[in-house]
Amino acid sequence: MEHVHPAAADADSGQAPGVTERVLIVEDDPSTRLGLTELVRNWGYLADSAEDGEEGLQKITTFRPAIVVTDLVMPRMDGHQLLKALREQDPDIAVVILTAQGSVESAVEAIKDGAYDYLTKPVDPQRLQILLANVVERQETLREVKALRRQLRDQGAFGRMIGASPGMRKVYRVIEQAAPTSASVLISGESGTGKELVAQTIHQLSPRANAPFVAINCAAIPETLLESEIFGHEKGAFTGAADRRQGCFELADRGTIFLDEIAEMTPATQVKLLRVLQERSFRRLGGRQEQKVDVRVIAATNADPDEAVKKGKLREDLYYRLNVFGITLPPLRERKEDLPLLTQFFLSEFNQRNGKSIAALNNEAMRILEGYAWPGNVRELRNVIERATILADGQFIEPRHLPAALVQAGETARPSLQLPPGTTVEEAERRLIQMTLEHTRDNKTRAAEILGISLKTLHNKLNKLKLRK
Repeated sequence: MEHVHPAAADADSGQAPGVTERVLIVEDDPSTRLGLTELVRNWGYLADSAEDGEEGLQKITTFRPAIVVTDLVMPRMDGHQLLKALREQDPDIAVVILTAQGSVESAVEAIKDGAYDYLTKPVDPQRLQILLANVVERQETLREVKALRRQLRDQGAFGRMIGASPGMRKVYRVIEQAAPTSASVLISGESGTGKELVAQTIHQLSPRANAPFVAINCAAIPETLLESEIFGHEKGAFTGAADRRQGCFELADRGTIFLDEIAEMTPATQVKLLRVLQERSFRRLGGRQEQKVDVRVIAATNADPDEAVKKGKLREDLYYRLNVFGITLPPLRERKEDLPLLTQFFLSEFNQRNGKSIAALNNEAMRILEGYAWPGNVRELRNVIERATILADGQFIEPRHLPAALVQAGETARPSLQLPPGTTVEEAERRLIQMTLEHTRDNKTRAAEILGISLKTLHNKLNKLKLRK
């Protein structure tokens, strides 16, 4: 075997990947081609071979490999030409270049043109095996990204709201019921959960969609100006009122007004708001004439509405008037199954905004996000992904692109294994492997690294302990 490293016979430390991938060996030397093909098959891959680039290109359509391992120098069509043809035909195929020591510069050029990596001849089987395992993990991640994009398009979104968790599906059902009506809605949820987005979604799905949507944050406006902002004022109504001014209710006529942080509104203003809801009319500050208005009111609060009523921050009669439809948004820590969808959505947004092409978060970065409590909820996640997208210089976001405090908190929250006295060694091992696989989302290569064993040993233990899915 001319170009295969003599250690080939001993290369059994790496193992078959978690899923069977197809590998095409393109090599003009018959003995090397045969040796590599048999080696790859022994590792559990489905393998086929071709003697040059032209034959390799023909086999792409029939064999459909996920990975192509190709020599660089070959007659008829060389490895570089094959790479360029594959980039046009199927850019998802990962290409590994084999090159002699003197042609490393050409192999580096091939990587710039889209090859995954290169190996110098004679091929070190262990290095090739590790490289193939890494390619498989990358392919699995890219497949997950594609599936997430389909899921996002097909079932993971409701208007501009992202998430397919039970808590969010419950929110969607209430929105569907409320949107066609003109009934008031009260949205409660922690800061950053997306209360204004819910209000916008209700408006966009309602018959009022073409009319104005006017939002006002009751906590951000000084108490002395809030009433004027909401109801407007006449000229001379108070010091500084040089002209007549329309308030939010007039501006939102035939549309929707969103009153965020309703519990921060003064009791006197709450009384006037209640009257508008009941009478469908109001008077500007300092005015005598009643103004008729057709406005749907959606209100929101960070506080628990029942607690706000008990503490006197929210009038009980106003609460009942607003709470025709009540929506409680779950915090992000209670719907972490939506993290992949949300991160992919924000990645797409910030890729487009910043001219980047980040594919996804790598497994370790996603583990950190899943271990974090997200006190700032979806708003905080969005800011984290925006920062990471700007910092990332490769195809994936890694832990080093995340804020240090978040990484530390996510690492601290890693699961721990507790074993009662009397647990057998076999049962302890079973639980440890099971917990590690759950932590890595069944990424066996990463699980083997964490456990400090080879991938082959992990597969043997899975078979022995009957843990294989």
